[in-house]
Amino acid sequence: MSDSPSKQIHQGRNIKRFREMLGIKQEALAYELGEDWSQKKISLLEQKEEIEASLLSQIAEVLKLPVEAFQNFDEEQAVNIISNTFDNGSVGYQKNDNCTFHPIDKIIKLHEEKIALYERMLKEKDEMMQRLEKLIGK
Repeated sequence: MSDSPSKQIHQGRNIKRFREMLGIKQEALAYELGEDWSQKKISLLEQKEEIEASLLSQIAEVLKLPVEAFQNFDEEQAVNIISNTFDNGSVGYQKNDNCTFHPIDKIIKLHEEKIALYERMLKEKDEMMQRLEKLIGK
């Protein structure tokens, strides 16, 4: 069985994939496309295998992506490329035995900084309340 270029790319599914990767909700895309669009219409669009070129270019403009992203992206092919490219020692994954910090230590430090900030904010609030009470009390 040969990999023939006749395999159909599901353009609607590609729109959904890229929309989700960009963190855009169906409602937001519908809003950007205009009044005659709704969340339900976007949902139905994302189920279509092929989409009119003019609509694809409109969606591409809204998502700030090239039209070819929807027309040519093949998940199966992308997975094959990734699995054949990334292995131990390749660009995507590098074992690092020389790590100078532990991730948990970083999390603890961030947590401590957050607590210190919260305490400063409470102190400032208390000082502001005291000043307001003095102003009101006069």
